[in-house]
Amino acid sequence: MEIGKVYTFKLNSGEEMIAKVMDTDPGNNHVTIQDPVIVAPGPQGMGLVPSMFTADPDKNPRLNMNCVAISALTDESVRMKYIEATTGIKVPEKKI
Repeated sequence: MEIGKVYTFKLNSGEEMIAKVMDTDPGNNHVTIQDPVIVAPGPQGMGLVPSMFTADPDKNPRLNMNCVAISALTDESVRMKYIEATTGIKVPEKKI
C-alpha cells in the first residue's frame, strides 16, 4: 500500500470502507488511516457516511488488516467524492 493514497477496503463484515492510508505496520498487520467513511445507501443513491462518530478527529485510527477481505485503490470518481466529503474541497472534473 502506498502512503497518502485513498483505498477502498471490503471488510469481513461486508461493509465497504474508504480511507486515506497514512502509515503501514506490516509486522502487526495494521494500517493507520485517516477520515474513514463507509459506503451506505441513501435517498439519492450511495453515499459516504463517517465510520466513527465518537473518535478524536485529530487522531488517526488503525485498521486491523485481518478484518479486511480485499482492498484496492479507490476509483477516481469515488475518490473525488471522498475528498469533497472529508475536506469540503470540491475537485473539478477533468475535461478534455
